[in-house]
Amino acid sequence: MVEVKVPELAESITEGTIAKWLKNVGEKVNKGDDIVELETDKVNVQIAAEDEGVLTEIKKGEGDTVEVGEVIAVLDPNAAPGEAPKAAPEAKKEEAQPEAQAPKAEAPAAAEAAESHERLVATPAARKLARELGIDLKTVAASDPLGRIRPEDVKREATKPAASQAQPAASATAPKATENPAKPVERVRMTRRRQTIATRLVEAQHTAAMLTTFNEVDMTAIMDVRARRKDAFMKKHDVKLGFMSFFTKAVVGALKEFPLLNAEIQGTDLLIKKFYDIGIAVSTDEGLVVPVVRDADRKTFAEIERDIADLAVKARSGKLTLADLQGGTFTITNGGTFGSLISTPILNAPQVGILGMHKIQYRPVAIDKETMEIRPMMYLALSYDHRIVDGKEAVSFLVKVKELLEDPESLLLEG
Repeated sequence: MVEVKVPELAESITEGTIAKWLKNVGEKVNKGDDIVELETDKVNVQIAAEDEGVLTEIKKGEGDTVEVGEVIAVLDPNAAPGEAPKAAPEAKKEEAQPEAQAPKAEAPAAAEAAESHERLVATPAARKLARELGIDLKTVAASDPLGRIRPEDVKREATKPAASQAQPAASATAPKATENPAKPVERVRMTRRRQTIATRLVEAQHTAAMLTTFNEVDMTAIMDVRARRKDAFMKKHDVKLGFMSFFTKAVVGALKEFPLLNAEIQGTDLLIKKFYDIGIAVSTDEGLVVPVVRDADRKTFAEIERDIADLAVKARSGKLTLADLQGGTFTITNGGTFGSLISTPILNAPQVGILGMHKIQYRPVAIDKETMEIRPMMYLALSYDHRIVDGKEAVSFLVKVKELLEDPESLLLEG
């Protein structure tokens, strides 16, 4: 028998959730075949078989949380395809036990407790220690700003007086509020990625002195360039000339003039980056992800547009890798694609700047004291970390972005 284990994924990822089994029990598996899809905090990862054989046992069902190194399935090199497994899958037996061992009236409460436990975020070491000490992780308060329970949190809970540990248990037995049939609700468990997004957005607001400054840009010149060049650009490069390449180039040009927007805080030091890896926020069904366009300062408009298009396709098809998401120095997000007129984007920590694009709207604009024209205008928003970026620098950065966008030819020189 060959055990299928959760492989090492990345330094910061120690566990994941079984999203989907790609092979069924009794099915032949060849070496290199993808057999299961694992949802992690950042991306979905497909685990490939390192050996071949027939899948005879699935130990963890879809929705189960698994740790790196944990056995999730068994392959039999000597079994014939379609051969019935010697024992029922462990995950299915566990699902059947509550019904067989407990009264039906207690089943909903048991299911609710199990669901609550699965939502907990704890390190593998903390889970192991909790099992050894008989500590219910639901009673442990996390000191980690990300909400992850660590071993020291479990030890602290174990040293509490018995009375304080008993109190949560007593309250847990209190009768549950009766749901009103006239007010129907639907309870949907958050995906692991949505939980991570929620945690990191709150962390960004708690750890950074975040402010937002606004400006507006006249899109006339860019729209004129696109109208004149889009067909030739498409014919030559086989990719559309969009707005994102202009904004990426403008951001790079402004970052070169105001480098603190391309930095991050590490302890008491500033890490000022001399490279320009620009994150482009992409909306997917599972939530917002920010793949990174590498070395944007060295790329042409066509290369940037092609990178963005490829990353968007990978994001929406669940094919992004961890490498696609790591190491960005600054982020651009475009709420205008959904009709947003103005918003305040939240920092993508540990970055200290994020530019928000918005809907292009035709508005009357005063050209001078006597002339008014209808122009395509867009509001821009720059959120920044005031701990290292002063208001003057942030405002000047955004003005520089505006100037570069309103004079697209300058992007060839500045960007």
